[in-house]
Amino acid sequence: MLYVVPTPVGNLEDITFRALRTLKEADLILAEDTRTSSVLLKHYDIHTPLRSHHKFNEHQTVDTVAEQIRSGMQVALISDAGTPAISDPGFLLVRTCVENGIEVVCLPGATAFVPALVDSGLPNDRFVFEGFLPQKKGRKTRLEHMQTEQRTMIVYESPFRLQKTLEQLAEYLGGERRASVSREISKVHEQTVRGTLAELAQHFKEIPPKGEIVVCIAGA
Repeated sequence: MLYVVPTPVGNLEDITFRALRTLKEADLILAEDTRTSSVLLKHYDIHTPLRSHHKFNEHQTVDTVAEQIRSGMQVALISDAGTPAISDPGFLLVRTCVENGIEVVCLPGATAFVPALVDSGLPNDRFVFEGFLPQKKGRKTRLEHMQTEQRTMIVYESPFRLQKTLEQLAEYLGGERRASVSREISKVHEQTVRGTLAELAQHFKEIPPKGEIVVCIAGA
């Protein structure tokens, strides 16, 4: 069986008892970055063998992993933070397992966009997750499609590209569109700033952000 195991996006206490038991009982843990995951495993005294599984090697390794699971191994997949396959490696392995008749179980747990959406104060009965916007090819087309989207939109962004993204969102969606920017979710310096896209662009121009970023934008 393949277990997809969410890990904390910040505070190490944001992990379930079931996730810890699964990681301890697995025969192998596949991690996006073994150095990052080693901190979590050491904290909880987990000694399960660890192997790298990231976007640069997953195409070459998924078939081997699937065969190991078919032979009887219990494999747990984790990412650096949050739920694997949500803007992180994982989809390809899950699809390969499904295609090969291997049972896949995804545990509930941490995902950065859920607390950001709730904190935003924007409607959350219907929303669309955009993940990371294309950096070059397809970016203009995606922004144009977002102009008429009526659901609340969620975008992941790095602190280094946030300013540009907010300015472009204001250009395409209108500077008066309501939005929020959440950073460092569940960490010591967690912060959510709310306002119009124009106000947020100006705020983060004056105060450059740090940490991982989740942007929520009101629908049309």
